[in-house]
Amino acid sequence: MLAGGETVLVGVSGGADSVALLHLLIALAPSWRLRLHVLHVDHQLRPDSSSDGDFVRVLGARLGVPVDVATVTVDRRESLEAAARTARHAALETWAARVGAQRIALGHTADDQAETVLMRLVQGAGVRGLAGIPPVRGRIIRPVIEVRRAALEAELRRATLPWVEDPTNRDPKFLRNRIRHELLPLLADSYNPEVAAALARVAMLSRDTVDALDRAAGAELERLGVFADSTVILPLDPLRSLPRQTAAEVLRQGAGRLGSRAPLRAWAHRGLRRVLATPALRRPFRLGGVTIEVSCGLVRLALAATAPLPARAVAVPGRTELPEIGLALQAHLLAAAEYTIPRESNRAAFDADGLAGPLVVRARRPGERLVPFGGGERRIKTLLIDAKVPRWDRGRVPLVESSGAVLWIGNLRRGAVAPVTPNTRRVLELTLVPLAKPERDRLE
Repeated sequence: MLAGGETVLVGVSGGADSVALLHLLIALAPSWRLRLHVLHVDHQLRPDSSSDGDFVRVLGARLGVPVDVATVTVDRRESLEAAARTARHAALETWAARVGAQRIALGHTADDQAETVLMRLVQGAGVRGLAGIPPVRGRIIRPVIEVRRAALEAELRRATLPWVEDPTNRDPKFLRNRIRHELLPLLADSYNPEVAAALARVAMLSRDTVDALDRAAGAELERLGVFADSTVILPLDPLRSLPRQTAAEVLRQGAGRLGSRAPLRAWAHRGLRRVLATPALRRPFRLGGVTIEVSCGLVRLALAATAPLPARAVAVPGRTELPEIGLALQAHLLAAAEYTIPRESNRAAFDADGLAGPLVVRARRPGERLVPFGGGERRIKTLLIDAKVPRWDRGRVPLVESSGAVLWIGNLRRGAVAPVTPNTRRVLELTLVPLAKPERDRLE
């Protein structure tokens, strides 16, 4: 948790757990070269909540530690406990950055861990939920997570350090309070006096399992993933060949790379399994702001839908840049004498005098059709599917049209319009090239 020499922001509510944490860190500070800073977060959930901040200020002055108080507004439209936790952690992260803290220390105990495991068991959580409160997550550390609350209170009494009791910790409308004051005492009295220690052990064993799963999934994500700006692409079949939980975790971590912080509850597990199902999911699935979709044997995770290629007039002769797809469309007018029809997929030739109007490059339109050179009329969507173009890229494939007639699906198929024949005098040659590697003018 600590290597020594860190600046540590200590979250102190004024309760026994956090006061004891501060007391213990102060004792360690000289030998561990720790620089301590205290933050009290006032959630404004009680009329007299500011008195807790006053208590922490006085305590900090007594112990010689700087104290700040952050007042937050809790969104009451969601779970009050979850909303308060979100607001508190945001304040802690903000103040940690402000004071240059490498670690944020919180005072969760073995009793908190037992309550969390039991609460999640009652709610039907899986192994990740049973792993409970992580001892370390990011820069947040919980140094007393294996210490019983009674032991901390005994140490405070020995050191003659006061603490405050938050009356909301006894409000039975909160599930955690009912588990703390009703269910856990019942289990300890009637079934196992060491039930709290047993539940903490369940959390430790579950955490080991979750950590192993995370490492395996992380390795698979690095092996299989193709990472770009705001997207992760994964091959579907290798993903399906992984154990189900590993594959789901690969997707969750991929979404996390893009900023998703959605908790992996049962609904998310079900949705992720749908992504891996056979036949493949046809509709995108949202997870914490990230869209997951399947097409043409690939899985794509993205923050936003891909914008279609905007329509642009094609400069003839000249170069038309398409920065959205990293390509440029080059147009050359060439004499037909001794001209050789190109075979490369990125190049197409037309009878320049057989075109009805100016050229436009754009994305496909719904229901649009093409008469391919040497074939019958087909839907452009079908041609793209046959070419294994994923759904999310179909609006980025450049189509070149003249007076409403599609001449060319860039890099894929040429239309039957304006073919080069023995009677052709001038050839219009279109070439798609990477923006970073512009083709030299062929006339040089």
